[in-house]
Amino acid sequence: MIPRDKLNLLETELRETQELISDPAIISDAKRYRDSLRRFKELGEINQAWKHYQQIEQHLEEVKHLLVDESDADMTAMIKDEALSLDRQLEEAELKLRDLLIPSDPNDTKNAIIEIRAGTGGEEAGLFVADLYRMYSYYAGLKGWKLSLIDANETGLGGYKEVVFQLSGENVYGLMRFESGVHRVQRIPQTESSGRIHTSAVSVAVLPEAEEIDIDIADNDLRIDVYRSSGHGGQSVNTTDSAVRITHVPTGIVVTCQDEKSQIKNKAKALKVLRSRLLDAEISRQESEIAKSRKAQVSTGDRSAKIRTYNFPQSRITDHRINLTSYNLDGFLAGNIDEFIQALRIAWRNEKVNE
Repeated sequence: MIPRDKLNLLETELRETQELISDPAIISDAKRYRDSLRRFKELGEINQAWKHYQQIEQHLEEVKHLLVDESDADMTAMIKDEALSLDRQLEEAELKLRDLLIPSDPNDTKNAIIEIRAGTGGEEAGLFVADLYRMYSYYAGLKGWKLSLIDANETGLGGYKEVVFQLSGENVYGLMRFESGVHRVQRIPQTESSGRIHTSAVSVAVLPEAEEIDIDIADNDLRIDVYRSSGHGGQSVNTTDSAVRITHVPTGIVVTCQDEKSQIKNKAKALKVLRSRLLDAEISRQESEIAKSRKAQVSTGDRSAKIRTYNFPQSRITDHRINLTSYNLDGFLAGNIDEFIQALRIAWRNEKVNE
């Protein structure tokens, strides 16, 4: 059943929110103004869908009244066909309306900071970090997103101990958020001469990019160190102390950045990552609270959960949260991961509906 009373209340809230975003006191408060604009957009979409539903519903009632007189067989058949069509349209309109009524996450529209780190498996894990970095780079290209490298720690064989980068574009965090977790790879390593299959693991963390109005960081909570950037093999990248290490004293979180030649730019990037980690920690805390009352299959809160296995001998990818398997590993690593991401989003929304 459509929650008519709730929809009528939301219509009233839409008018109130429209007045709010014209209030000088709200406009002068950046965070409240942004949140009010977001809510106004959400309510506008819901109200539009509700009006559309009511129009179809009214049309269907009018058509059904015409069925009282069935003396004209041809006309009756046409009216019944139209009624069936309107029934289908009404069902589709109801599904869309219910989907819009699911509370949206304001972080979904944000850009994302991606951190990929090698876990168990030594050099092989580092090589798989490089594989995932390329995979997300290809996916970003397909989506029209911009990728900016923030920090990278290379290994001797062309892999990474860790790589941190930013993805900018439309709804980046909303699409990438379910990539957080442990990614397991099963294959014969380049360093393995006997041909045995090894299992390695890599962790991926997807953080919503936090703005200054999201997270307020006091200057005296930061310890900032600068040092000389260095690349693979210890060779000096430049001759100035441009690399930056920022420690957030209250939490112990440490962020480094040495991708830019400018110390100022590196500091700005590092602060961006720090704010995002602090916002992500708050989101994880909230999700942990929710998890106490329900067991969510698709979540972004547990970074230690094994979410996916990449089996090279069988060209198989399996997502363990939704039991989805594909046998096109080459295509997947080439950035064709949308099938999995969309399936995860649907599963997550279905969980929200059932709450």
